[in-house]
Amino acid sequence: MGPILLALVLAVLAWLLVVGDLVRRHRPAWHWYLTGYPAAAWRVVFTWRRVALLNDLAVSRLPARTLVGHLLVKGDPVRPVAPRISFPRATRLGLSVVVRLHAGQTPATYMQAADALVHAWKVHAVRVTSPERGLVLLTATATDPLLRPGLASAPAELLSALIGALETGGAWVMNLRLVPHWLIAGATRSGKSTLLARVITQLAPQPVAMVGIDCKGGMELGLFAARLSALATSRREAVAVLTALVVDMQDRMSACRTAGVRSIWELPDKLRPVPVVVLVDEIAELFLSDGTRQSKAEAEQCSTLLLRLAQLGAALGLHLVVAGQRVGSDLGPGVTALRAQLGGRICHRVNDPGTAEMTLGDLNKDAVAVAQAITAQERGVAVCTGPDGGWSRARSHLTPTDEAVATARKHSGMTPDLPAIERALVALDGDGK
Repeated sequence: MGPILLALVLAVLAWLLVVGDLVRRHRPAWHWYLTGYPAAAWRVVFTWRRVALLNDLAVSRLPARTLVGHLLVKGDPVRPVAPRISFPRATRLGLSVVVRLHAGQTPATYMQAADALVHAWKVHAVRVTSPERGLVLLTATATDPLLRPGLASAPAELLSALIGALETGGAWVMNLRLVPHWLIAGATRSGKSTLLARVITQLAPQPVAMVGIDCKGGMELGLFAARLSALATSRREAVAVLTALVVDMQDRMSACRTAGVRSIWELPDKLRPVPVVVLVDEIAELFLSDGTRQSKAEAEQCSTLLLRLAQLGAALGLHLVVAGQRVGSDLGPGVTALRAQLGGRICHRVNDPGTAEMTLGDLNKDAVAVAQAITAQERGVAVCTGPDGGWSRARSHLTPTDEAVATARKHSGMTPDLPAIERALVALDGDGK
């Protein structure tokens, strides 16, 4: 019976290993709940006190100074006490722990200890937040959820585009009704153009007008010309298009004022103008100048017109999605002013720290550090802001170019006419001749 029993045990172990590997690959959540979470919870409970001591999270109840006779003795307090924690609660992607702060502690101390917690608990990342006064929530992610993100889903809404998946497992949505203007930064082959294609694919079936500005000769946005109401392929054309949009914006203001409302969304359906989404690829091409008077004038015009659209367009159904490889104050003061109006931010891998700082620095310094850590192998991964003002890592769903082009052509019949822009471009061609 001995050899037979041994063979049976080995067969069961082999079967468990095979099944475990299949579960890990095809049902990672199940694998985490069955094997990963118990081990991680054990590490959290049994390493917490030591980690707290080594990272100055523990506090002694004894004073750091005392009186011995007539002498005042100072020193390090003894018998420090680690903060109390809740039992680790399992989540779909990791676990969470609630910590009750000692008097005088702040969440900043725990943010500094996040890397130590990652190594002690053997997890991918630890996020530190403070849900209420006196408490800190430590959210540990077992593995990088963006390595193989699932297809997220979200309800279809007007001016809303499902971009991809957040690191929390939720849907990454660009809702232009909630956040009307967006800035997208990313180096070559970082996923920026794929994200723009995804936005166009999501907006194509909706009753909205899309206007493209691609000063690289239309190489990127020209692929989707069938669904664009207008496309500017040079800065001269961009000035004409933006000028026409500003005039249209003023007409929308007049319509709202006449109707006694504060936005086009309060107008009756038959009077409401079509929403317009302006897609700008490579913003630097609009601001750079070769030193000539005409070039400087065009750059200043683009800066002023974009800023006016960003400041006044949200309530009037005019939205900006501005993308570029590099965004910096060296492009001119207009870029900094425009950035302040673009509430939505997306930062892919960038080539210089200044672009990451320009994109996310005025919102959260931690987000800048995370964006700079994105590697060249993580195409489509970005740091994005949410409507609540927070930030998260996310990955856009891969939308092949041929699929995006086919979608644009399929819905070309829904492309609204924008006569003012068409007249401006025709007049520009006439002047050129």
